[in-house]
Amino acid sequence: ELSATPHSLRMYAKNYWTLRKENYKMLHPSYAELMQVVNEEAEGDTPVVNSRYSIVMATARRARQLIDGADPMVRTKKDKALSVAVEELKQGQIKILTEEE
Repeated sequence: ELSATPHSLRMYAKNYWTLRKENYKMLHPSYAELMQVVNEEAEGDTPVVNSRYSIVMATARRARQLIDGADPMVRTKKDKALSVAVEELKQGQIKILTEEE
């Protein structure tokens, strides 16, 4: 029979949130940071991207190219295609084209 004391529940909650906080580190760079990098090269006042959807689509497309055998444009310790694609975008190696381009 398991019994939960208030102390054991607090310890469980503390450990749970510590693990959750550590997992959030995997979400770097943030969408906002990636959008800033992409929009730095924008000409005029119109940003290249203004939604997370554009970032997701661009990195997913690049990840698919990497999976299909394309060479990475950056050196990284990361081995997953999506992580490499995000790093390429962060370092400015991927250019997201607007509909006019």
